[in-house]
Amino acid sequence: MAMTKIKTIGILTSGGDAPGMNAAIRAVTRAGIYNGFNIKGIYRGYDGLIKDEVQAFTTENVSGIITRGGTILKTARSKEFMTMEGMTKAYETCQKEEIDALVVIGGNGSLTGARNFGMEFDFPVIGLPGTIDNDLYGTDNTIGYDTTMNTIMECVDRIRDTANSHERIFFVEVMGRDAGFLAQNSAIACGAEAAIIPEEMTEDDQLAEFMGRGIRKSKKSCIVIVSESPKCGALYYADRVKKEFPEYDVRVSILGHLQRGGSPTARDRILASRTGVGAIEAIKQGQRNVMVGVRNNEVVYVPFSECIRTDKPFDKKLIKVLDELSI
Repeated sequence: MAMTKIKTIGILTSGGDAPGMNAAIRAVTRAGIYNGFNIKGIYRGYDGLIKDEVQAFTTENVSGIITRGGTILKTARSKEFMTMEGMTKAYETCQKEEIDALVVIGGNGSLTGARNFGMEFDFPVIGLPGTIDNDLYGTDNTIGYDTTMNTIMECVDRIRDTANSHERIFFVEVMGRDAGFLAQNSAIACGAEAAIIPEEMTEDDQLAEFMGRGIRKSKKSCIVIVSESPKCGALYYADRVKKEFPEYDVRVSILGHLQRGGSPTARDRILASRTGVGAIEAIKQGQRNVMVGVRNNEVVYVPFSECIRTDKPFDKKLIKVLDELSI
């Protein structure tokens, strides 16, 4: 598909919602219109693309949404889009709606779908990193990560008040899937005594190490941030403490979907705005199958194959920072 043919750009949000997605929708819409493109909003992610839930967007459609969490375009995890039949229906919708390029805002799974679709139908697709987990390679932060970190910090600050009052150990479970960025950094921000993260799972027994170190100075109350995991989340560690250290009063707090919502922080709004403008720039340049990120404060274009397959490096120095400050 020649660059000159691109007249209409479709936008969708896919996978888990993240604060700042609306700011990204707004940026793509307004930058697109500014640069002479028609913009169409696609509702409910790839499912909406399959079912032709498409609406023409003007600047009015995105007026006032920069302050709102979630996504006005709604989102869904689409099983059907993973099939050739589903992708073909989605492509037929693009042809019917005269959509010449797609901007997909989402995380790992969403961008995998974007890459497969782009390659299968030789279709220009640009991705924006919208996920609270911060697990996409090639961008320093993902849209939604900063807001979620601040939400966790507020929650844990409140839990700290009650933990101190009752001299309890609190295990606080946060999201992050296979990445410990949220747990480790929020633990530092909250002054937690420890973080239990997937990146360290293969190494020492994190609980034994923490119990030996963190409570030795007569600390009767403490906070441990645990990255969610089907096998060993906060409940697993709390049960172990009850069995192995019955003298301690243990509580669990699973923050769950609290972390996803809320008005995005300035940092997330700016990141969404810069990458949204960057997506239109990429389309103008004839780029395809890339994710727009910000690295070292510069807008960068990362091939989908890189940002999906490559594990984002975890800075082990953060573990040392927490260790030294939690004595």
